[in-house]
Amino acid sequence: MSAATPRFSAPLAIVFAALMIATRFHHFGTALHLPDASMALFFLGGLWLRRHLAFAAFMALAVVLDWVSVSYAGVSDFCVTPAYSFLLPAYAVLWYAGRSWSARMAPAPLALAGAFGLALVAASLSFAISNGAFYWLGGRYANPHLGEYVARLWQWGPLFVRTTLTYVIVALAAYWALARVTAARGAGAQA
Repeated sequence: MSAATPRFSAPLAIVFAALMIATRFHHFGTALHLPDASMALFFLGGLWLRRHLAFAAFMALAVVLDWVSVSYAGVSDFCVTPAYSFLLPAYAVLWYAGRSWSARMAPAPLALAGAFGLALVAASLSFAISNGAFYWLGGRYANPHLGEYVARLWQWGPLFVRTTLTYVIVALAAYWALARVTAARGAGAQA
């Protein structure tokens, strides 16, 4: 594990929670609202927060936010089906993929590229799990079949994965910039 990445950071967890609260109500984003950052936050949480308990806390936060959005904010309950429980393994894929890379994380090009590549794979797998569960087990489609599922996966998958990767690349760039500033200050203090 790099000295540049602390084992757990309560302030970072608070920032991640605030970002989830601010974006969870809008899956796609609008001119006034950022798109949902949840998938990226689960990957980044695994990468930088690491703890199993933090994963459970973020899962609980996601569920509470969904309940509030459906119960009080007028968000449609269309996606709340028996398949909703598959968000647990879908988000776990993201968290534990990030966690698996955390020991290699450093503000270096190869480490950052590796984190980004892993985020791409994890986001794709996570979306396939959640979307597949919704399609096959959600009860919203009368006669589900593979051709329609693949078409829907291709229709929505790139949007969700692209949104996730946009947040991830912004976070990785901020991490790199912060590490550079910290290193420059450290070098200046030694001089």
